[in-house]
Amino acid sequence: MRILILGSGAREHAMAWKLSSEIGKENVFVAPGNGGTQLCATNVDIGYTEFEQLYTYCIQENIDTVVPGSEDAIAQGVRDYFEERSDEIFVFSPDKKAGQLESSKAFAKAFMAKENVPTAAYQKFTSEGLEDGYLFLESLNAPYVLKADGLAAGKGVLILDDLDEAKASLKKMLVDEQFGAASSTVVIEEFLDGIEFSVFALTDGENYIILPEAKDYKRIGEGDTGLNTGGMGAVSPVPFYTDEVKDKTIRKVVEPTIKGLKNQDLDFRGFVFFGLILV
Repeated sequence: MRILILGSGAREHAMAWKLSSEIGKENVFVAPGNGGTQLCATNVDIGYTEFEQLYTYCIQENIDTVVPGSEDAIAQGVRDYFEERSDEIFVFSPDKKAGQLESSKAFAKAFMAKENVPTAAYQKFTSEGLEDGYLFLESLNAPYVLKADGLAAGKGVLILDDLDEAKASLKKMLVDEQFGAASSTVVIEEFLDGIEFSVFALTDGENYIILPEAKDYKRIGEGDTGLNTGGMGAVSPVPFYTDEVKDKTIRKVVEPTIKGLKNQDLDFRGFVFFGLILV
């Protein structure tokens, strides 16, 4: 087996490190990779969304499996691109449509509503509905949660205590394109007061395996303060993730989601990320 990992972050480094111990450094490639990945794999000087060049490289190097670590590669349809050209290279990811579970918060919220997966009450807005967005904010109690619909490198979520500030931020996101195309649609959610944790499932679209849980810390400042980042660190295992919490998570969230993939005809294989909050 020869594997090409797509991405340049710590996630891709971890995957390359583990895979190289299983199949050998000479069989693991990372595009474009980073300083860490070059120690356990071959870095490839191709961007992870440059699909034509990536495909050509796979053919040249006899690579049979592609594993996107980058959500951008999935959102832009790396699996669709490869499958249109060959059935000999296995891309371990959802297709572009199913990948919206990760790349579009509005899509994910609609999916959860249809499958009765518990989630915070919400509405979505575009620039044409800015005034409606203001009215919805007025109907909520502080703090106010604004989420850019698309991928924003972990920075597209704002939690604000002041109504006027929330309105101004909504305008910045929708009209002034604060997060670019990612905030052309904004999801406004009710605030849930609790402690966050993450659960991960590996799935072929019908069956699944639960991976170790984690607690992610995103705020930039000391004491968990300030704006969100792509991640300041994570801890695993999670002390409060008891057997009771785990059973409830699987019963109410994981299994309805996996069943929902089939119900909604979503061609999903890969890792499902569940961002949860214990209230």
